[in-house]
Amino acid sequence: MSEDPHSGLDGGAAEPRRSLLNPWLLAALAGLVLIPAIRPLLRFEPDPPPVLRQLPQWRLVDQNGESFGGDELAGEVYVASFLFTRCATVCPRLTASLRQLQRRYREEGVDGVRLVSFTVDPAHDTPERLRDYAQSRSLDLENWSLLTGAEPKVRSVVVDGFALPMGERLDLAGGLVDVAHAARLALVDRDGGVRGYYGSDAVGLDEVFHRTRQILAE
Repeated sequence: MSEDPHSGLDGGAAEPRRSLLNPWLLAALAGLVLIPAIRPLLRFEPDPPPVLRQLPQWRLVDQNGESFGGDELAGEVYVASFLFTRCATVCPRLTASLRQLQRRYREEGVDGVRLVSFTVDPAHDTPERLRDYAQSRSLDLENWSLLTGAEPKVRSVVVDGFALPMGERLDLAGGLVDVAHAARLALVDRDGGVRGYYGSDAVGLDEVFHRTRQILAE
């Protein structure tokens, strides 16, 4: 019987060497190296949101009783919200969402963003009541302002400026009060342009967070 010239120690070692040159194996190894390197280049980054409308000049009063308006916010990016202190339905959840958003900005190092809350019940929500509301909910007012003023001025900002609804106050049974208003957040750029309206749920908060960073980077 003739001896197979490819058998033996040399023949046994040749097969592993051929497997290392397998083109499928080389492609897989190359993919492991290249894919993480090019992933940032493949990530889709949407364009910053466009300006939907421009806010007119406005002036109200903050929780400290001090005059506060568009001039104080010039050059600032801010998230506007609309609530009232006697609200027992939507507003507590909205306030909690704003606290969560404020905390996320801080934890992820997003600086230069303000929160501005407009009351839709200005006849009741005096600066003192807004301040008590903030204290009772442990709001961080370092970069958060709560605003009130004469009813026509507040209505002008909310309805004419932000194009959001603001109904009449309704006195309900049991001492409850309701004011029809939007439970949405409005993102405003440095020039007073409204760049978007967002929900206050988890999805909306995530979107307004990322949109804020886009606008800050402009």
